[in-house]
Amino acid sequence: MQPTPPPRPPGLPTSLDYPDVPVGALLAGAAMRHHKRVAFRHAGTELTFAELWSSACRFANTLRERGFGRGDTVALHLPNGPAFPVAYYGTLLAGATVSPVNPLLPHAALADQLADCGARVVVTHGLVADAVPSADVELVLTHRPRRADADDFDEVIAGAPATPPEVELDPAHDLAHLGYTGGTTGRSKGVRLTHRSVVVNALQYACWGSGAVPAVDDAGGLTLTRAGTEAEWPVPLGEGRTINLTPWFHAMGLGGLNIGVLSGSTVTIHDRFDSHAYVADAERLRVTSLSGAPALFAALLACDEFHTADLSSVRGITSGAAPMPRAMGEALLARFPEAVITEGYGLTEATMGVTIAPGWRSGVRKVGTVGVPVFDTEVRIVEPGAAPDEGSLPPGTPGEVCVRGPQVMRGYHQREEDTAAVLDGGWLRTGDIGVLDDDGYLSIVDRAKDLLLYKGYNVYPRELEELLLTVPGVASAAVVGKRDPAVGELPVAFVVSSHDSHDGLTAETVLAAVNAQVTPYKRLREVRFVDAIPVSAAGKVLKRQLRDQLG
Repeated sequence: MQPTPPPRPPGLPTSLDYPDVPVGALLAGAAMRHHKRVAFRHAGTELTFAELWSSACRFANTLRERGFGRGDTVALHLPNGPAFPVAYYGTLLAGATVSPVNPLLPHAALADQLADCGARVVVTHGLVADAVPSADVELVLTHRPRRADADDFDEVIAGAPATPPEVELDPAHDLAHLGYTGGTTGRSKGVRLTHRSVVVNALQYACWGSGAVPAVDDAGGLTLTRAGTEAEWPVPLGEGRTINLTPWFHAMGLGGLNIGVLSGSTVTIHDRFDSHAYVADAERLRVTSLSGAPALFAALLACDEFHTADLSSVRGITSGAAPMPRAMGEALLARFPEAVITEGYGLTEATMGVTIAPGWRSGVRKVGTVGVPVFDTEVRIVEPGAAPDEGSLPPGTPGEVCVRGPQVMRGYHQREEDTAAVLDGGWLRTGDIGVLDDDGYLSIVDRAKDLLLYKGYNVYPRELEELLLTVPGVASAAVVGKRDPAVGELPVAFVVSSHDSHDGLTAETVLAAVNAQVTPYKRLREVRFVDAIPVSAAGKVLKRQLRDQLG
């Protein structure tokens, strides 16, 4: 028995008509439609959509004048800030490929990534610029403060023309992104994404969340036109306001950057997370949406001001990058009973995203799921190792999540064997374990690599983590496997206690609370208290670091 067709936005077609345009068309359309509206706000400065467009065009012309363009890679070694979207869209307008780089990468890892992507140009920030090995690239541009042996980003682009250069691109084949996987389970791999894949994924989510359909204006800019009713999508296009902390070097952040530009939203950038500052800005700026990884919402829920501030302007909450615990979803729903709360699922190999909960008010949201496939995307659950074309497992049966859609990567950069291992007959094998219910909603059970084997039985850490978070005094938790030659792996919990937890929270009380609710083979064998659970910049738990602590 196959799941019933998943829900689709009311008033919209079941399949979108994707214009054959490059990524730069997103900004071109936004600049034309939302000309004087603030696109980004950061540290007291504002950048309108028109200013972003003209600055991006100047950067594009600067690259072209210096001999860089189609087929070249430009690495963006930048924190979030106005320079990032200028360099991002400017690189793409020049016909070159963007390779986002975590600005906090250790020197050796940075050198490896720059060499792997073949970057000819690096745009960096003064605070981390010294890490860039200038001998291995042809041009280094520094955005404040200036590095002595590099060109100043603002000075270089200041005199360039503010109109887009003429560049011939094939959106279906030319690469827009050469992004890198998070490396939470091993060495990062370069992911090859075309302009078409990036445009498609931005439209899949922007249209889903706004009730709009794509259109191309007379100048070739990509825009959105509302098709659904205002009652279903209460935030009009060009009126969204949000705060961003998700790093743009990450797939979720870069996808959100394009969705925000396409939707005409105003984004206020925070350099680091401070719950008090976040809540104060959310109230003062009357933000319409909150978005981020579960770690952000956990911190907000622990902040007293979050529960007392006037956040009545918030109409949507979106979570991604890692599974949201059920208890957290229920707490957010209680805080914002009128808001549309959506959790999504994706990965770098699918540009950004694959599924999302219904983003319209009448849609059915199921706490604990990551929603349904977005437009023109298929999800199948298969027996690990089985061919996706052979069909899905029955609803309710755990298996490997396989996805197919126009946003899926072309392959890994210079890694043919790795590509062959995950691209199977047009399907992307995600390595995640999931379940589809009868209505087509996906739940992520765990990463296949996080799955534990105890005497041949499958033990899913996330199930135990959900139970741990219901124990009074437990603020956060993660479960990993400890090797045991007799049984395979033993589940071990790393637990962070809440500040107000009483003295009764001990390893014994935690073990007793969780193990009373699971079958014997799933029982936790050990609890270790830690000050914090290690997470990546995007909010994913770094379980490899926890396993290393087990010895």
